[in-house]
Amino acid sequence: MKKYILFLFVLIAVSCSKDDFSEQSIESKIVVEGWIEEGDYAQVLLSSSIPVTDVIDSTNVLNHVIRSAKITVSDGLNSEVLRVRNDKNRVPPFVYYGTKLIGEAGKEYSIKIEYLNRVVQAVTTIPKSVNINNAEYIKKNPSDTTGYIFVKFDDPVNEKNYYQIATKIDGEEPIFVPAFYGNLDDKNFTESAMSIQINRGVLLFPKTKFTPYFADGDLIYVKLRTQNKDALDFWNSWQNEIVNSRNPIYPANTSLKSNINGGIGIWAGYGQSTFIVKTPEKIKPI
Repeated sequence: MKKYILFLFVLIAVSCSKDDFSEQSIESKIVVEGWIEEGDYAQVLLSSSIPVTDVIDSTNVLNHVIRSAKITVSDGLNSEVLRVRNDKNRVPPFVYYGTKLIGEAGKEYSIKIEYLNRVVQAVTTIPKSVNINNAEYIKKNPSDTTGYIFVKFDDPVNEKNYYQIATKIDGEEPIFVPAFYGNLDDKNFTESAMSIQINRGVLLFPKTKFTPYFADGDLIYVKLRTQNKDALDFWNSWQNEIVNSRNPIYPANTSLKSNINGGIGIWAGYGQSTFIVKTPEKIKPI
């Protein structure tokens, strides 16, 4: 069974540089990766930060997972305490998930995490979804066995929007992975009708060698998320750590952006639209 972990988890976990480690990491921090999408329930991954002096591998990551916190999500009128389940397709394999509150566009959602003597909180809203008009798998040459995805959508006029494009390869990736350079601010758009090439996002501990493109035989789920400015800032800072660090396991000289009070990470609300792309059948060698 294939297991993956987003670079996000480790990058947050070692979110201060080696230079400022002695000042900022006397006590481990609670690390949050949480989200609630329109039409879906909340999900949260929770851990404690990993010192930069530690060896970072799948075993050490598991040692820092938090499985006994109380996580409450509320929309202001209703609330629920998330449950923990074991998802063997993920590393870390423990996910807090909701079963009652379904994300709705325009609503505000708060999260409260209680663990030992600590309380961590954050608030987010879910923006309106923007539909994908089309997504295509395109090769530079017909004889190629790899290609890229081009996503087409219409950015609403006279509305401020921030986007994230994520992909998931069926049978190979258990979660949607943010595409590399897939975080978008519509202030940079020159027209409403958008066509954007996207590359695969970066994963840690992949079973196969990472490549930035897609391949024949892939069944690809493409998701267009609308997000808030704090989520855009977080994901851009996450991306910058990968770009600027020779070893992306250790971030560069700045910490990741965060909207978590009392911890680090992200609690985000997303609008979402999903499109399925089927690539040509992979030709088996004779």
